Amino acid sequence: MISLEHREAIRRAYHVEGKSIRDIARAFRCSRVTVRKAITSAGPAAYSMAAPRPSPMLDPFKARIDELLTQSERMPRKQRYTAKRIFDVIREEGYEGSEPTVRRYVGERRADKRRPEVFLPLEFDPGRDAQVDWGESVCIMAGKERTVQLFHMRLCFSRRPFIMAFPGQKQEAFFEGHRQAFRHFGGVPHRIAYDNLKTAVLKILKGRTRLEQSAFVQFRSHYLFESHFCTPGAGHEKGRVEDVVGFGRRNFMVPLPEVTSFDELNEHLLRCCQDEDDRTIKGQPVPIGEAWAHERPLLQLLPDYDYDCCSRHPAILNGYSQVVFETNRYSVPVEDRQRNLLVKAYPFHIEILGKDAVLASHVRSYRREQDVIDPLHYLPLLMQRPGAFEHAKPVRQWREKWPAAYEELLRRLLSTWPEGRGVREFVRVLSLHKEHPADLVRQAVEEALAYSAAHYEGVMLCLRQLSMPEPFIPSLDLDASVSWASVGSQPLSLNTYDTLLAPVT
Repeated sequence: MISLEHREAIRRAYHVEGKSIRDIARAFRCSRVTVRKAITSAGPAAYSMAAPRPSPMLDPFKARIDELLTQSERMPRKQRYTAKRIFDVIREEGYEGSEPTVRRYVGERRADKRRPEVFLPLEFDPGRDAQVDWGESVCIMAGKERTVQLFHMRLCFSRRPFIMAFPGQKQEAFFEGHRQAFRHFGGVPHRIAYDNLKTAVLKILKGRTRLEQSAFVQFRSHYLFESHFCTPGAGHEKGRVEDVVGFGRRNFMVPLPEVTSFDELNEHLLRCCQDEDDRTIKGQPVPIGEAWAHERPLLQLLPDYDYDCCSRHPAILNGYSQVVFETNRYSVPVEDRQRNLLVKAYPFHIEILGKDAVLASHVRSYRREQDVIDPLHYLPLLMQRPGAFEHAKPVRQWREKWPAAYEELLRRLLSTWPEGRGVREFVRVLSLHKEHPADLVRQAVEEALAYSAAHYEGVMLCLRQLSMPEPFIPSLDLDASVSWASVGSQPLSLNTYDTLLAPVT
């Protein structure tokens, strides 16, 4: 590469003195290609390597990075591998190089040309502000890929996050997310910023004015925080929580979590949020946990009792002792049937209330036209109508998963009492589930079969024995009592037994 002075002399010889390229090349002892480049531009030409510079640390992992990037393209758009996540993966596989090296390579492979957005830097006082937003993510739940809705709240000063997964963005889920977030933070922020989501805003009026949902106003009144709603379409006004929506999806949900239930997924998310306490955000002087410890005393105190995070719906009992809620049918005990009932819908379960008490509780179904049945609710009817046992839907659903010992017990009862009595006896055994754990009833049935006591009384006897604790028999210390110390060591005399031979008078 020639110097700038050398380049200037070449350009002057060509453009001012009128010399030919061949004469200039001969005079300056350089190639004609170099002369032509200098004539074209006064600045130095961009340097380009003939071959890529070797990278001893990264080269063995480039194929793995390319594989992860290819895999990432098939994943949900908002849950793809980031450069940091790729660095974490290959570091666990033996990479010993730096993260910036991985970032440069990933950037080159992606050729990301998007222009970054520019925002005004903001500063918040401790304990004052928090922001809320919903996000969407994908996980593997019970072996199947499922889309879940993620509730996010973040304290603006300490940047401590809270994330919780729900099946949907119902209002009761919105309230439950707040309740759990307040517990996580140890207090209530003075003001919370939102989008104009329907679970809080009924109608957007002029300017900053909003007509809010009455249930949201009641919820806010319980916890006594202020609400602030962003300008429509201006999500950057709550950038703190927007950041954690993406960060949580990329770092807590990649690779896709494999869980059995929402409880397990939410335990995973809570652990991830708690682990963030040790992280120091770039540009911040202290870790998140230390900043939160300073902020926590400045939050508002939690109320003496939690808000009941549910929606309430009147319901009418149908002829099958069921109530219909969101097209799904939920069973009610036939002995407690009342025509006018109330359904309390929580995010993960529903309760059916009569006049004074909860009559039934079920796992909430988010599918449509489903029968959610507790077979115990229909056992009194089966006692009255044993002939319907084989075709009763509650029994058929239960029969698909009850233990094999139950089938053997039923077979023996029907063999002993082929008429309705055998079914009634079996229904009495099933009724034991109302007051005893299912596993204990199963053990009692298995023991009763082993003792050839295949009937209700036999199962009840075994159940009582299993339920009774092992008796405690204290050891007898003969040395502690002088009068008993010689027991077992005195000489024996058989003369006493001779009195048994005397004639009876």
